[in-house]
Amino acid sequence: MHSGSVEEPKRSLAVVVLAAGLGTRMKSKTPKVLHQICGKPMITWVSEAVASVNPGRTLVVLGSGVEAVHQYLPQSAEVVNQAEQLGTGDAVRACRQALDGFEGSILVMYGDTPLVTGAELEELLREHEQGESACTMMSVELADPAHYGRVRRDSRGRVTGIVEHRDAGPEELAIREVNAGVYVFDAGPLWQALSRISDDNSQGEVYLTDAVGILVAHGDRVRAHRIDDETVVLGVNSRLDLAAAAAIMRRRILERHMLAGVTVTDPESTYVDAEVSIGRDTVIEPMTVLSGSTAIGEDCVIGPSSTVRDTVIDDGVRLACSHVSGAEIAAGCNVGPFTYIRPGTRLEAGAKAGAFVEIKNSHIGAGSKVPHLSYIGDAEVGDDTNIGAGNITANYDGVNKHRTEIGSHVHTGADTVFVAPVTAGDGSMTGAGSVITDDIPEGDLGISRVRQRNVAGYARRKSEGRKGGKDEG
Repeated sequence: MHSGSVEEPKRSLAVVVLAAGLGTRMKSKTPKVLHQICGKPMITWVSEAVASVNPGRTLVVLGSGVEAVHQYLPQSAEVVNQAEQLGTGDAVRACRQALDGFEGSILVMYGDTPLVTGAELEELLREHEQGESACTMMSVELADPAHYGRVRRDSRGRVTGIVEHRDAGPEELAIREVNAGVYVFDAGPLWQALSRISDDNSQGEVYLTDAVGILVAHGDRVRAHRIDDETVVLGVNSRLDLAAAAAIMRRRILERHMLAGVTVTDPESTYVDAEVSIGRDTVIEPMTVLSGSTAIGEDCVIGPSSTVRDTVIDDGVRLACSHVSGAEIAAGCNVGPFTYIRPGTRLEAGAKAGAFVEIKNSHIGAGSKVPHLSYIGDAEVGDDTNIGAGNITANYDGVNKHRTEIGSHVHTGADTVFVAPVTAGDGSMTGAGSVITDDIPEGDLGISRVRQRNVAGYARRKSEGRKGGKDEG
């Protein structure tokens, strides 16, 4: 017998994702579906929702100028090109040849609807499978239906069609139930309806929504699966829509973390990307941004006013008013305030990077401290070392970067400059104000500064000279 889980068999379901639009209202060189929401392109959100319902095939309709979308699609996706953008009905018709012989259900949705979840798609599919209808569409009732297409019903409450906002009359504009833009069709009736659609409308386009009325006129049953979450209908057509969708998604993400045991002090000012993980009993303070593949452990306090990207933070870390990117911070570290931790840096357990410190591509040993006003770049610092205020590793000679090695149990004086490549051995020390250009052996003191000379009476004479002259202030 084989061990492990058995993969769930694929449904007799094909999914068509319409993503051919250039998104001219976005005013952007980037294809609309590649604009990001909480760290992921819109098309990725849609692809993940689709994958969760386990379709047999997934087709993505793209138009000219959106070739960049290909690299963000799952490997299983089949790309269909819509030569001319003649409307949503024409986009689905472009899939006819690719789906020749397919007799199952066809789920159609848009690539710019990132708020549709897999759970909602699953409910729609189940209703279609149980309802014996040629089409089951998703709908929602809105207090302000705005520009959405209205769902028309007869006196018995049966769906008779969808009318686009721009083609609706006063009576139809009063309808509050709107089309959510997600449909499940039986394949045969869908192709028959699409073959009968005309472009006789204000836009001169082939509307997919017209397929609903054609099916009803042909005697086929159409059902509307009404959902409660009105945010699902939010399609992203402009930067305003993008911001609105991101706000909704951000709240969903924060709610998930809070329900899992994370304290978010002020959700309104906290931004967390979709792929970020946070351990329980961690506190996220206001005005904090966690992005990319960041992973935060338990019992941490992150923020306020901190930005963390693509960084792994272990348990019990305190990080305040700082910017961290591409780093690793071990358990019990203390970072900030006003600290910049750059890529390639690792702080070992209990290390400290204090106020106005910048660390880049460096390894800071367990229990070591870089308390304030220092730049540590391309360096190796051992355990339990204390770096004095204002220290600099001068790592760049104008052509190449060089590394500085500072051992364990080292104490450096304030304003020490290490001119790399250079090594300070275990247990060594430096004198304040030193420029270290040669290696310091283990246990030695490295000091490099001009011996102080006092000029007798100079300050007194200078002061008396000022008093005798004119005030220059």
